[in-house]
Amino acid sequence: MRFWPRSAVCIWLAGVVAAIAVISRTEFTADLSAFLPRSPSPAQQILVEQLRDGVVSRLILIGIEVGATERLAQASQRLAASLRAQDNFVSVNNGEESGFETDREYLWENRYLLSPAMTPEHFTARGLRHSLEEDLRLLATPAGMLLRRTLPSDPGGELMRLLEQLEGQTRPSIRHGVWFSGDGARALLLAQTRAAGYDIDAQERTLARIRGAFAEAAGGGEAKLLLTGPGVFSVTIRERIRNDAWKFSLVATVLIGAMLWALYRSPRAVGLGLLPVASGALAGIAAVSLGFGSVHGITLGFGVTLIGEGVDYAIYLFTQIAPGTAPRTTFDRIWPTLRLGVLTSLCGFSAMLFSGFNGLAQLGLFSMAGLVAAAAVTRWVLPELLPPGFAVPAVTAFAPGVMSLVGRAPLLRVPLLVMVALACVLLMAQREPIWSDDLSSLSPVSPDEQRLDQRLRTDIGAPDVRHLVIVRAKDEETALQGSERVAAALRRAVRQGWLEGFDSPAGFLPSQATQRARQAALPEPGALRKNLHEALRGLPFRARAFEPFLEEAAAARSMPPVDRGSLQGTSLALKLDSLLSKRQDGVVAMLPLRGVSNSGAISGEIGKVPGLEFTVLDLKRESDDLYRSYRREALTYSLMGAAAIIVLLFASLRAPRRVFEVLAPLAAAVVVTLGMLVLGGHRLSIFHLVGLLLVVAVGSNYSLFFERQALSDRDRERTIVSLLFANVSTVIGFGLLALSKVPVLNAIGSTVGAGAILTLVFSAILIGHRKGPAGRLP
Repeated sequence: MRFWPRSAVCIWLAGVVAAIAVISRTEFTADLSAFLPRSPSPAQQILVEQLRDGVVSRLILIGIEVGATERLAQASQRLAASLRAQDNFVSVNNGEESGFETDREYLWENRYLLSPAMTPEHFTARGLRHSLEEDLRLLATPAGMLLRRTLPSDPGGELMRLLEQLEGQTRPSIRHGVWFSGDGARALLLAQTRAAGYDIDAQERTLARIRGAFAEAAGGGEAKLLLTGPGVFSVTIRERIRNDAWKFSLVATVLIGAMLWALYRSPRAVGLGLLPVASGALAGIAAVSLGFGSVHGITLGFGVTLIGEGVDYAIYLFTQIAPGTAPRTTFDRIWPTLRLGVLTSLCGFSAMLFSGFNGLAQLGLFSMAGLVAAAAVTRWVLPELLPPGFAVPAVTAFAPGVMSLVGRAPLLRVPLLVMVALACVLLMAQREPIWSDDLSSLSPVSPDEQRLDQRLRTDIGAPDVRHLVIVRAKDEETALQGSERVAAALRRAVRQGWLEGFDSPAGFLPSQATQRARQAALPEPGALRKNLHEALRGLPFRARAFEPFLEEAAAARSMPPVDRGSLQGTSLALKLDSLLSKRQDGVVAMLPLRGVSNSGAISGEIGKVPGLEFTVLDLKRESDDLYRSYRREALTYSLMGAAAIIVLLFASLRAPRRVFEVLAPLAAAVVVTLGMLVLGGHRLSIFHLVGLLLVVAVGSNYSLFFERQALSDRDRERTIVSLLFANVSTVIGFGLLALSKVPVLNAIGSTVGAGAILTLVFSAILIGHRKGPAGRLP
């Protein structure tokens, strides 16, 4: 297919303008849920939504360390006071008593609606007698000080019961009136932001305010600020990826530009050599924006590979132009082989496109669109823009040495076979699985950041929740009623010893039906007075001391029920919001379980509750199953991509021997690369698997050009030299990613960088002995 020269350039310019227009309206994100399922199960969908927009995404865990305990406490108090005065935060807790006054006020005023002991039996003469006798016992304990203040209004002990229920949850230790880690090394704070975790710009502004407030609170001392949480991760990842993308792109451009200058000695040629790269990057970003609605930061970081991969096409064209030959004539000669190489690369990248991860699928679409655009610009635009008589004189200087090495390369066949055999033995001799079963290996959050997050969560008393009961309902009231029914089953499970405890949203906000039932359990004032009089017989209490109780119990019979708004301003609102989530199709209540020893029996006990839509979720098992399913999916798509490459080769080469010659270096490179990764102590993830497929996709270009050698010795020299410099550019692009601190980019970069070098070397060893052409494409 040929274009009128000017039309090709015009179409290219129109495409560039269109891509820029799309990119100008593109949203760039660092959303962690991009590496969660694209089509999650209902339970997984709840977790994804919580990570994006739920209360979990709005939590920032703050630690202050380095310094004397008293100074850390003072810094915590000043920091908390400063943050509470700002409108970025819903709440800031650090254990100070002042922060729980509203909680106690809420519990006290609504104790008759909240207490689980509110039954008719509780207010009979016998029930009141039992409560008063328990009060007598508690008066002689440390709890007696609080009890003396509340006893006249609360002889039934409703407030004490509610406080015990809250204290049953793990809490940080208190030193100097604020939260501290168990060893006293860190002061702790927990902040809830108004902005959701996915609103990275707002989270970035919030973090800036925290750091500014800390600088003032620390007073220039030696104290150190620690921050973690989903919002912190999103901001950090976006900044890291942005820095990596700019830094690596700049370094790759400079290095490859220097290489092109050394080859061509022409500013125009260097600029034209980078033209496919720029066009491919614009096309890739625009395609992802149109396909996914936003572009993940990791996709931009991965874009540095296009600099190495896309410039290869220009190198193949420029370096193989013989003096006195028109660029169009040269490209017509190499295009069949180059086209096949592009198609094999597309087959490799397609394994990412069909992945269940949105993040990985974005990388696949970006790479495929970018390569097609880069190849198209090289095919139809560059030949029209190259100056007449263009040639690469540096080939003459490099060719003798390169061809000498290629001529000796077959002598290394035996060492190569030994290397492959040793790699196979190493892989088979591994006692531990070489593939990681940890879902966190897919996270863009670094291991150090994950450890810090776990340390602060442990310090602050956040339970290591593995088991979770999820109740689905059409509205909040039904969800709360379902939670109460599940809680009754869970209390039976606690008595059986199947778990240690649990949390429920109904513990902070009972259903309206339960609140009405508790109000109905309060006797009429006359009956209650009579029951109290009988209960007091023989006890050392004065009857008139409990007049406040009779008055407040009578008032509670007609008080309005509490709702979500009643908790506003309390830390209990945060706990309720973390357990009760509104969705488009209804409301979900979550009940975390602690100390589970028999999850099967618990599921069976809850299953006895009729008419309840629930799921008992084992997060560890779910994540393990999820990871294994992803790995199977990735392996399936990788095998399909590899099969597509083989089919392409058979369709093009039409000879099993020629296909074997092309595939042999690729297979050897994959095995040795895999052995090198394992020998280096890497636990392999899905991204390493994708990287191995990309080794085949990218390396196929080298083996194809080695297998399809030129008609003359001079053209053959130019072909081999072009492969050398194309390989250098590819290794620069992918190799720089190996330096990234983002695990996704590091895994793919280190795998493809090493594999690309090995593929070129192995192609020279296994195919480079051939002296003449293998023929043209049929």
